[in-house]
Amino acid sequence: MATQKVLTPAQATHPGVLIKDELDAIPDLNQRILAKELDVHPSFLNEIIKGKRPVTADIAILLEKIFGISADYWMKFQSQYEIDKARVKQKNIKKVRNIELWSIIKEYVPVRYFKKHHYLNDDLERDIKTIMNIYEVETIDGLVSSFSNDRFAYYRKSNKLKIDDKNMFAWSSLAQYEAKNQKTNTFNFDNLNQLCKNLNNIFYENSGTPKRVKSVLNQFGIKMLLIDKLEKTPIDGFSFWSDKNPAIALTLRYNRIDNFAFTIIHEIGHIDLHLRNDKDIKFMDLTSKQKLDKCETEADNYAHQKLIPNDIWQDILDNHLPLNDDKIKDLGDKHRIHPAILLGRVCYEGDYYAMKTTIDKKMR
Repeated sequence: MATQKVLTPAQATHPGVLIKDELDAIPDLNQRILAKELDVHPSFLNEIIKGKRPVTADIAILLEKIFGISADYWMKFQSQYEIDKARVKQKNIKKVRNIELWSIIKEYVPVRYFKKHHYLNDDLERDIKTIMNIYEVETIDGLVSSFSNDRFAYYRKSNKLKIDDKNMFAWSSLAQYEAKNQKTNTFNFDNLNQLCKNLNNIFYENSGTPKRVKSVLNQFGIKMLLIDKLEKTPIDGFSFWSDKNPAIALTLRYNRIDNFAFTIIHEIGHIDLHLRNDKDIKFMDLTSKQKLDKCETEADNYAHQKLIPNDIWQDILDNHLPLNDDKIKDLGDKHRIHPAILLGRVCYEGDYYAMKTTIDKKMR
């Protein structure tokens, strides 16, 4: 049997209000006369009307005779007042407690970001529950502990990057929260080579690219999320395991096909090489020129090879140097590789990113 929702009034209504209404409605009756009929002092009656004294059983019987309103009704009115008063008190205590919790939450959570993206709606109790769900904690202590101890074990830091820990924690938590809400096909590691081929065709065509990439990743059982970046969150990609599927989250900090393609395949590299045997590890890749660890180097090499197979790259080095825009475009058409991806590899290998070019890098 479903339980009925109990509504708590803004304030409890004392039966003295009804006495006053009756007095106002009867021209020949006032508080002094009523007090005499009730055989009580006028000040005693005034305190009942003002809600400072209860309507007792004796008073209820007398009110029944004077106003024709049953004693049972007066007693139920008084009883409901006591219940409502207790509920209002509890509600106010809870409200104060929620305000205290929210003041702590704001120290660890970028509230404005979540409001901007419509996760919060200014209902304090519901907003607290939403934050707990996003951050996968049950208490405020759990939020503080998670922020303090576990938040960034999975990304490589750099002293050169300006990072806001609160914003990074929010972004990664939101990515994992949204991944849990996303449904996709069954994942199979054996299909990753075909997935990369399909993705390369999308990158080469570069039309409706993010939407098409998400669709094909979902088809192959990988969740994909685009999470708006926050200030001082220099994230390119984030790969992790979400329930029974791997997931990739991106910020699209740069609207460039070469950056987007490399990040996607780089994260697939983490899935293929590292998440295969460890579903608890997470990889958050930040935009930075820095010394990479073994896993990041392996994921980089994976992306290079999947985007431009080694035999094609070696042929370019052996037979097509020096490269210019026309050569890059011709080679791109020949091998169905977007010229911006080829150009990106050239710049990377030569550590020369100031190369003048007319090649369009914009993702479409």
